[in-house]
Amino acid sequence: MRFPSVITLLLASVHTINAFVPPNSRNVKTKLRAEGTNLSGPPYSGPAVKPILDSIQSPDDMKRLDMRQLKQLANELRWYTLESVSKTGGHLSSSLGVNELTVALHYVFDMPEDDIIWDVSHQCYPHKILTGRKDKMSGLRQSGGISGFCKRKESKYDSFGAGHSSTSISAAQGMSVAKSMLNKRRNNCIAVIGDGAITGGMAYEAMNSAGYLRSRMIVVLNDNGQVSLPTGTPSAGGTVPASQLSTYTSNLLVSKPFQDFRSFAKSFNKLLPEEIQGLNKRIDEYARGIVSGGTLFEELGFYYVGPVDGHDLENMVPILEKLRDSPDDKPVLLHLKTIKGYGYPPAEEASDKMHGVAKFNLGTGAQIKPKAGNPSMTSIFANSLIDCATEDRAIVGITAAMPGGTGMDIFGRRFPKRTYDVGIAEQHAVTMAAGMACEGLKPFCCIYSTFMQRGYDQVVHDVAIQNLPVRMILDRAGLVGNDGPTHHGCYDLAYMGCIPNLTIMAPSDEIELKNMVSTCAAFDEGPTVLRYPRGTGYGADKLQSLFGYELEGGEIPAKGEVLPIGKGRIVRPAGGFSKNQINTRGKERKDRVAILSLGTRLHESLKAANEIEEQDDKLGVTVADARFMKPLDVDLIRELVDDHSVLITVEEGSIGGFGDHVLHFITLDGLMDDGDLKFRPMVLPDVLFEAATQTEQYEQAGLNAQHIKGTILRLTKRVNVPVLEEA
Repeated sequence: MRFPSVITLLLASVHTINAFVPPNSRNVKTKLRAEGTNLSGPPYSGPAVKPILDSIQSPDDMKRLDMRQLKQLANELRWYTLESVSKTGGHLSSSLGVNELTVALHYVFDMPEDDIIWDVSHQCYPHKILTGRKDKMSGLRQSGGISGFCKRKESKYDSFGAGHSSTSISAAQGMSVAKSMLNKRRNNCIAVIGDGAITGGMAYEAMNSAGYLRSRMIVVLNDNGQVSLPTGTPSAGGTVPASQLSTYTSNLLVSKPFQDFRSFAKSFNKLLPEEIQGLNKRIDEYARGIVSGGTLFEELGFYYVGPVDGHDLENMVPILEKLRDSPDDKPVLLHLKTIKGYGYPPAEEASDKMHGVAKFNLGTGAQIKPKAGNPSMTSIFANSLIDCATEDRAIVGITAAMPGGTGMDIFGRRFPKRTYDVGIAEQHAVTMAAGMACEGLKPFCCIYSTFMQRGYDQVVHDVAIQNLPVRMILDRAGLVGNDGPTHHGCYDLAYMGCIPNLTIMAPSDEIELKNMVSTCAAFDEGPTVLRYPRGTGYGADKLQSLFGYELEGGEIPAKGEVLPIGKGRIVRPAGGFSKNQINTRGKERKDRVAILSLGTRLHESLKAANEIEEQDDKLGVTVADARFMKPLDVDLIRELVDDHSVLITVEEGSIGGFGDHVLHFITLDGLMDDGDLKFRPMVLPDVLFEAATQTEQYEQAGLNAQHIKGTILRLTKRVNVPVLEEA
């Protein structure tokens, strides 16, 4: 009889469930050595010439390649990416991890008619190289160059712009629905999302909708086990990836061959005797139970394929072709197992997988960084929080998959059980912090300014309305440099400033940052917001010479002090810091100018004041540090208005922030009614700042000392301003 052989095959298929072996470094080195790559180093090196890559001007040029040539292209592409990023810096390992996937997608699908959406899109460098931007990689993330993320205005091959996470599935579904409604000839929409980005709630919302509406689309889950940056930070969840989903997908072992055979066996099942049909059904159910008890993705209405080796072109290409040509409208999830930094040992072996790098030595992987100087503001914050937490056991730290960027990795090494990494889930982080505050903990919810935008409703609904003492710490406030408009923290003063019950503060230097961490820790009357910039502290010498600090022993204080809420300070009186010299400046009110700074631009305000007084012996410039945007120090503002004819506010934020709050107060208080006060707010202009260095961006924004100086000279009529006449 032939039936026993069928049963044997079915049982064998159960055994082969565990046959999938994720790629590892040993396999990588063996495979790439065969392609002429030297991975026995250091020094590491790739192919000296790249003939196939040089022949690719657009994805159409890839269609003529055979599998051997595709593999060679992938190797050349990897090393071109490495060579390019080594000269500019950027997001390296994520691009290396999707190198083969990028080749496969552009080989199988036809962009721009087909849409490929890269979630976050920091992994898009190979995509850019293959879509006509190879010769522009020297300007990656530079002023006037190409972006480090996908941008629709940059290329017709960038289907959807990104920079934040978890948006790709929603965008792909929208495109799929639109193609269907418009009766377009082709409807292939592919969302590529990582196991970090898929922890974001928006991804689940999109999958729930796509399965329900049966939207034709392919979701490629790029599973590399790197959920947070960096993954492995000690926390309350241990050192494993901050995601139960990551654990879940790692345990999914429904191999492609097994799924193919299962489908085949089912199609022939009705031809078998009833007792064999029953046995086959039980075997199939048993096999699925061993794997996962059915997958979450299938329950959401997706057809699940995988896991598949995301570095194996011979496997990926035919699978993608089959999915492309399928007439079924059911959404598909293709689960790829990949290695972040694949093919470059320094990246594979680094604790952060060389996720974001400075320029580096290609042969060794050593990054070319400036000599160690003053500590970063992030590390100052983290160590200040450790000091507070040492004395107060109620203090806990929360991060949304960014422990390295927010300093929670430092805090976590000291207090792992009081550190919570919730994955890319800012909404959850804020409301979780609110719940902690309800029970008497003191949560510090540490999220980049730009990412806090994703948790805005929770700030209003769950924190502010209930007046819960959640400490919201916004790192990367202001301009951040080469990551461009998706990562600037330009808007928090405006979007937080309009919410009642919030206390909002911004430090001007590292001493003030320490003080404000202590202030947040001590303040239990309501929610607080502390915004601080990307960058380093100034160091003791500059704090004394420019900021006027009198530091005991010339050392920065080890711990911060609690500040009075809503009270600013005059940092520099007219005439400077000299106590023995009699100030003869600004004898008349018209010659007295006040600069009221909030946060980072105090440094430039002080420089401008010094330069003005060196240039003009009559003008007297007072510089004050507001410290708080909410509540405003109204007594300080009244004092400045009474004593000066010009008041200039300076902030590193958008329209609608600190300057508008000051203007609102002085108009309602009647301080401008007599017409003897000139007021000017200096803010970030209403534009999107593209990639450049922070220094270049401050120049573009007009917020450096020379711009403050120019504003003073115009308002005090020291320079003539040309009048623009109508044409």
